[in-house]
Amino acid sequence: QVQLVESGGGLVQPGGSLRLSCAASGSIFSAYHMGWYRQTPGNQRELVATITRDGRINYADFVKGRFTISRDNAQNRVFLQMNGLKPEDTAVYYCTAALLFLNQPNYWGQGTQVTVSS
Repeated sequence: QVQLVESGGGLVQPGGSLRLSCAASGSIFSAYHMGWYRQTPGNQRELVATITRDGRINYADFVKGRFTISRDNAQNRVFLQMNGLKPEDTAVYYCTAALLFLNQPNYWGQGTQVTVSS
């Protein structure tokens, strides 16, 4: 079992930055592929970024060049640095952990709201 707790969401103006953090507990963090997804009302959750247990990174096209995912295995944390935020980035952001398949998370956090508005 893995417990994931996100933090760092909030209200930011267009062009601003936020750094999301996800604290993991309950299992061997370094064994998991980690990711960030987001969801807006009425829409399915969509992949934002992933980082494998050996550090390979993948981004959705809509965040490339603006968002950076990273992990700290010593702290059992994964981060999402979001720069150049746009109103369309407004969503609930979820942290995920996958043991076997990168795009099939086994565990989800409760989500943190990010609102980009002037």
